[in-house]
Amino acid sequence: MDLPDFAIEAEGLIKTYPATKTAPEMRALKGVDLKIPRGSIFGLLGPNGAGKSTFINILAGLCRKTSGTVRIWGRDIDERPRDARAAIGVVPQEIAADPFFTPKESLDVQAGMYGVPPNERRTAELLAALGLSDKAQAYVRQLSGGMKRRLMVAKAMVHNPPVLILDEPTAGVDVELRRQLWSYVLELNRKGVTIVLTTHYLEEAQELCDQIAIISRGQVVANEPTTTLLSRLDTRHVIVTPLEPVERAPDLPGFEVALRPAGGFSVSYKTGESSVEQVLAAIRASGLHIKDIATEDPDLEDVFLALTYQAEDAAAI
Repeated sequence: MDLPDFAIEAEGLIKTYPATKTAPEMRALKGVDLKIPRGSIFGLLGPNGAGKSTFINILAGLCRKTSGTVRIWGRDIDERPRDARAAIGVVPQEIAADPFFTPKESLDVQAGMYGVPPNERRTAELLAALGLSDKAQAYVRQLSGGMKRRLMVAKAMVHNPPVLILDEPTAGVDVELRRQLWSYVLELNRKGVTIVLTTHYLEEAQELCDQIAIISRGQVVANEPTTTLLSRLDTRHVIVTPLEPVERAPDLPGFEVALRPAGGFSVSYKTGESSVEQVLAAIRASGLHIKDIATEDPDLEDVFLALTYQAEDAAAI
């Protein structure tokens, strides 16, 4: 069987929640078109209420779409629902494990639900990969929050799916656990597993993701390789350390200036309108002497805010 070009494909995906006695009709997804390349680490970002969880719940079979088509690993979720669900593993935001089971029992039960025969189960392998071997016989209720989070990843991988969806996997976990988790996820990706990540840690998405889609108000407002997305903003920043520290930001006509710690300041400019040399000339004209400068490119947070604000402004018109 030929492998699909896209791990997940959504076309014209709409989800409308009907009106109730206390709330009007709400359209959570407004014609989402999204193609997630096979083998990628794909970021799915957006503010709270943007539609990310609704999209993931439709993929996982927890929510019925109103209209549109969705294919997971080339399998239409309407025509081949069981095959489509078998192609993904979902790590939800919430911890969902029976507190009176052991991690080993949790994985065996999960594998059984997917029809994995006992002799083909990877329970010991998954526990070892996620650093839970020594807790295999402990009750889940005795595990720390970080260990429970790792157990959720293991549960999502019991049936060896080609697509893994991580919904805020590192929310509220410590730095060391985050490092361990991403080490395992990157290894899975090297083996060919497609990773779909939602996160509020934008620096995490910027570092890990090959491609990023941003959803705002139920619509995809961007879907590009991470490097292309970062190049969208033409704003640059010059970080200035003056010879004598300043207590307030200097007035530089035509530039946006902000005070920085330790008596420094930053000057923002548009690359299509100004240059670093013009910034330096403006600083010298103000009577300040420069001790050191550095330049700073926009990061994913800048792009994220710009695109989501644009979507909100367009919706308000």
